[in-house]
Amino acid sequence: MNNRVRELRTLLGWSQAELGEKLDVSRQTVNAIETGKYDPSLPLAFKIAALFETSIETIFTPGEQE
Repeated sequence: MNNRVRELRTLLGWSQAELGEKLDVSRQTVNAIETGKYDPSLPLAFKIAALFETSIETIFTPGEQE
């Protein structure tokens, strides 16, 4: 799955650790999501979308990691 988590996080000036704190996950989990090594659960995906005030479809798209 492709995602825009890193792009959105950097636009807001947040570190991976800061995003992890806001999502109640580790910095390592944020890194794994950003690099495509881990696809978040549906509840976590909704939490990410809510935090960035956008839809899941705007952040996550099907397909191989580029």
